[in-house]
Amino acid sequence: MLDALSSTFDVVVIGAGINGVAIARDAALRGLRVVLLEQDDICSGVSAWSGRLIHGGLRYLEHRDFALVRESLRERERLFVQAPHLVKPVRLLMPFYAHNRRPGWMIRFGMIAYDVLSFDKKSARHEILSEPETRQRFTGIGTDGLSGAAVFTDGQVEYAERLCVELAVAAAGDGAVIRTHARVEEPIVEHGRLVGVRFRDTDSGQLQEVRGSVIMNVAGPWIDRIFTTGAAGQPRLNGGTKGSHLVVDPFPGAPTDVVYYESRRDGRLVLVIPWMGRYMLGTTDIRFDDDPDDARCDADEMQYILDEVNGLVPEANLTKDDVLYTLSGVRPLPYAPGVAESSVPRTHVLHEHEGTVNGLITVVGGKLTTHRQLAQDAVDLAFDKLGRPAPKCVTKYLPFPGAVGDVAEVGRELAGAGLSPASVQRLVGIYGGRALDVAALAAQDPELLAVVHEPTGAIGAELVFAVRVEFARTLADVLARRTLLAFEPGHALESVDKIAAVLGDRLGWDEDRREAEIAGYKHWLDHLAVPTEEPA
Repeated sequence: MLDALSSTFDVVVIGAGINGVAIARDAALRGLRVVLLEQDDICSGVSAWSGRLIHGGLRYLEHRDFALVRESLRERERLFVQAPHLVKPVRLLMPFYAHNRRPGWMIRFGMIAYDVLSFDKKSARHEILSEPETRQRFTGIGTDGLSGAAVFTDGQVEYAERLCVELAVAAAGDGAVIRTHARVEEPIVEHGRLVGVRFRDTDSGQLQEVRGSVIMNVAGPWIDRIFTTGAAGQPRLNGGTKGSHLVVDPFPGAPTDVVYYESRRDGRLVLVIPWMGRYMLGTTDIRFDDDPDDARCDADEMQYILDEVNGLVPEANLTKDDVLYTLSGVRPLPYAPGVAESSVPRTHVLHEHEGTVNGLITVVGGKLTTHRQLAQDAVDLAFDKLGRPAPKCVTKYLPFPGAVGDVAEVGRELAGAGLSPASVQRLVGIYGGRALDVAALAAQDPELLAVVHEPTGAIGAELVFAVRVEFARTLADVLARRTLLAFEPGHALESVDKIAAVLGDRLGWDEDRREAEIAGYKHWLDHLAVPTEEPA
């Protein structure tokens, strides 16, 4: 691995969220020598803490950002084609209430504009429902002040982590070098120009270095924190806000659509999202200046969300005892002092540090939906900085690795290998066509076909596949960002000893290492903690 870093790269990418892995893939596809450094794991930051929607940016119409809406809608449609096993169309219902700050005519106009801006889409157009039609579609909805609703199509990626992991796998297949658990700490500056970075292997503690002609800072909400020494005087670029979600079991009156509605308290847009057989409720939008890794849902946020959902669905009667766990992250928004949180621009910016740290480009902002276009823009700029003509970008047309193959045939082959219907459904749903690659590990090790988590049907081969093929290095990597078992009720703790044993037997973990991995995973679960304090 050290030898792989000994030469000078064209591009060094810092950060393995959705934008970082997309840049690495695009750069490698266009012939650049690229290395990706990540302080933790693929998709361990904000990409994993979102509402998991691939949306066209309806609310950006309020700010007249028509270009961003058009870009978002175009990229959403591409993802339906390029990653159909992960990104699926969903219908969103937006109620018309008397308390809404956005009048019904404005929402109707927005629906028309949304359809016009997605003129080339294949998904269903919007429809306007009367009050009785709304109650028929969403039987649990509160009717006080209700006059109807709009219904429109957007996308959902239940497993955002898998989207990032597949892009990383594709990038590596195209020649990119991927290094996780590699925390960048210092710039290497020669003759007034940034020529590389020093990073610390967080497992060994060793400080290493890698050199590159262009350094891309794609660290999301950490963009202002990548250099602990040696790069003073940089402008503040990140103005991130914390967004929190609650996860609950299905509740009385719960909708079957995603519901997108205005808060009674402050007019913010709130979401009720069917997700992984449960519901994700959120989100909040709070200024946050601390370390993004310390972002947690607090009691006030939880109460705000519960109050709003109980107002929307009167029979829900949700309390904090119904909250299974929480999700909280910091949006990587541009620094915009004095601007209301909801009005901070969502368009990405490529900031060149010319005159201060020459050779550094910082990516500010970005969304799950538009990661491909952001990567194309960033790699075009990298070629410009290298003084080379940029080859044509081909990511518009390439499927994700799991999108290859006939899913029905994959399911039949898995069933023929002796897997249960639950395991077959799970493997196809998470890995798509690559499910056969997962099961193939059991050809040499039949014990890996055994179920390691009964509630989901997860099998041992998934665990080993995560490490051997998908860059996982720890138990938390495997459970939180490869198999997604961390997001099941109980977080797979009832099976964690068995899971650690399967991995330990194949990876040579001794008893101390197994105990340390389990302890590390339990520590990671603090990210999902339900607040215990009382609201202010």
